[in-house]
Amino acid sequence: MRKTERLAAMRFSSKTCVVTGGGSGIGRATCLRMGAEGGNVVVADLHQDAAQATADQIVSAGGRAIAAELDVGDSAQVQATIATAIATYGSLNVIVNDAAMMTFQPIVDVTEADFFAVMKTNMGSVFYFSKYGAPHMPPGSAIVNVSSVHAHETTANVVPYAASKGAIEAFTRGFSIEMEARKIRVNCVAPGAVDTPMLWNNPNVKSGAEKIEGAVGKPEELAAAICFIASDDASFINGTTLVADGGRLDIL
Repeated sequence: MRKTERLAAMRFSSKTCVVTGGGSGIGRATCLRMGAEGGNVVVADLHQDAAQATADQIVSAGGRAIAAELDVGDSAQVQATIATAIATYGSLNVIVNDAAMMTFQPIVDVTEADFFAVMKTNMGSVFYFSKYGAPHMPPGSAIVNVSSVHAHETTANVVPYAASKGAIEAFTRGFSIEMEARKIRVNCVAPGAVDTPMLWNNPNVKSGAEKIEGAVGKPEELAAAICFIASDDASFINGTTLVADGGRLDIL
């Protein structure tokens, strides 16, 4: 392995990385890659067993990781997770906000409770981790929010999800400006169709109402994009959204 390859392979050495939704899909792939690249990984997920399985895989491969069970829409639990990360590893350098939920009904049928649950999980989690995480992050740190192509082009019956992802991108642009003086970068990655349970469990996809046209990405491909944006390789990228969709937007 050449020297440049060795350096690239350890982009997160000595950095503490909190990844929400780390028990499956894109979040899990991101945790595994950050662990392989030397990071101290905090695998945060609603399901403790899934988070622990990801953490165990990182540790068995020689990396460092702990599992953290939390509801990302709960402020107190977010703050506790941040405190655990700092207490365990002594720092907080990267936050990846990947956890999300969807509903699959027309707006006139969605309950108020379900609408605001989507907003609290998807957008609220970004707010909580930004508000309570950023004060502990040193210069050179990075926050990566995971959006969706639904923020740009969407379909019927997923309006709360699309709206939350659009809000995340607007939040990212504004918060990145606020963090410039602290030299903390804030960016967004917008995946297209990705081979995850969220895609295949979508009832619109199951029924055929939503056609999956074009490329379907692998979680590892999105993890590569997220890790790039989170690393010092992207030190001149701030306040932007990287669309990683295999060209899906071009056919929507």
